[in-house]
Amino acid sequence: MKYLGIQTQQRRNNIRSMMMLLLFPCVILFLTWVFFVIIHVFLGSDDAAAVSSWEDSWFIANESFLNAAPWVVGVCFVWFLVAYFSNTAIIHAATGSHTLERRDNKRVYNLVENLCMANGMPMPKINVIEDLSMNAFASGLNKQTYTVSLSRGIINRLSDDELEAVIAHELMHIRNRDVHVLIVSIVFVGIFSFLTQIASRSLLHGSVRSSKNDKNGGGLAILLVILVLAIIGYFITILMRFAISRNREYMADAGSAEMTKNPQALASALRKISTDPLIEAVEQSDVAQLFIENPMKKGASFINELFATHPPIEKRIRVLEQF
Repeated sequence: MKYLGIQTQQRRNNIRSMMMLLLFPCVILFLTWVFFVIIHVFLGSDDAAAVSSWEDSWFIANESFLNAAPWVVGVCFVWFLVAYFSNTAIIHAATGSHTLERRDNKRVYNLVENLCMANGMPMPKINVIEDLSMNAFASGLNKQTYTVSLSRGIINRLSDDELEAVIAHELMHIRNRDVHVLIVSIVFVGIFSFLTQIASRSLLHGSVRSSKNDKNGGGLAILLVILVLAIIGYFITILMRFAISRNREYMADAGSAEMTKNPQALASALRKISTDPLIEAVEQSDVAQLFIENPMKKGASFINELFATHPPIEKRIRVLEQF
């Protein structure tokens, strides 16, 4: 694996974040335009009698899109602002983590503090997940929200050297700004996931009502179009995750080895984590990509490998053992 400096990694992650910020509104606007084209050109509108030609249908679709575009951009902007200021609370709620103070566990607090002081990093907040399984993640978008979260199991079951190596790994995600790209990805995927759920539930309830009233067929067709486009958008944002290279974990592993001067400690920690990484509170695959190892149950299918957010932990251990 080619070595990259910290500044190079930070610059790449900044570029990826900006690309995702720009691409997401473009995807939303494109799917909105497709929606109006399908409704007015292919399905026909309520004023179909007034439409004299195919060209008129396209004109109406484009005009509707232009009228809706500012509202779509506005909603995306508001959604991102809300997510930006509340992402920490949302992530902690999704993982069931809470703040760990120095008086609660001096051992953990001192390990984090010593690593930060030795590497000139600001001290992040420390959170604990009340789960006896072993896992950890970093989150946050700025110095005020940077957080290292550790499960109760990883605190209790790892030695000081192993736990220090895991903490160093998470600090490298903060230093490399991996957390920025990951959180932007979670926010954008969440929008399409939300739209998909709303459309599917509305379609389900609408189909029940239409069985009693056959006049609802047009409304069901519109809901079906929204559902299909939302699913397409969801998969597009999933594919955008490939911009978040899985090599980020190798980079954080290498950074941890450099910080602690003890690559074998992280290799040993990863070997233990691989035996029990499942966190019961984590039910969203979007949040799972933050962890040092996937905290959700997963099969060994080709599809799971294709969309995996982490490289195989066995390969990471082999790389560390070669240091």
